[in-house]
Amino acid sequence: MTEARQFPAQSGGMVATEEGQKRNAPVETRRTTDLLHTDRGDTTIEETVVQKLAGMATREVPGVYAMGSAVRRAFGAMTERIPGSQTNVSGGVSVEKGERQTAIDLSIVVEYGTSIVEVSQDIRRNVIQSVERATGLEVLEVNVHVTDVHLPDDERPEQDTRQPLQ
Repeated sequence: MTEARQFPAQSGGMVATEEGQKRNAPVETRRTTDLLHTDRGDTTIEETVVQKLAGMATREVPGVYAMGSAVRRAFGAMTERIPGSQTNVSGGVSVEKGERQTAIDLSIVVEYGTSIVEVSQDIRRNVIQSVERATGLEVLEVNVHVTDVHLPDDERPEQDTRQPLQ
């Protein structure tokens, strides 16, 4: 039978065994880490960042004509005419974001002749990939709301060329 080694204690006495010393040692508290929360600090991401990333990823998908409701698109068209204004890429995008996860709602207009099912699947795939890669957030869901279909005849000239009735 082997004898358990004893170690000197801080008070000058002896601690019974190596196993007893491990049991009484202070437990190191280690933070749960992920890509955004590390031992060296935290990274926070604003909702507007996720909105812009999702908006850009949605616009990249073939078959997406525009984003947002008719009112939102009309307002966006007016603001883009102001010199120095920037294109609003987050129009038609709504985001709910927590510390590690996000859910995204999109309003789109599809081009006539495209499969809404395929466009929606492509949007989900592209948005999830873009947002997760850029932010480290887990995208729980991407909801696509199709508000309109753009018809080829919907192109309207900038100015009304009709002659007034006489």
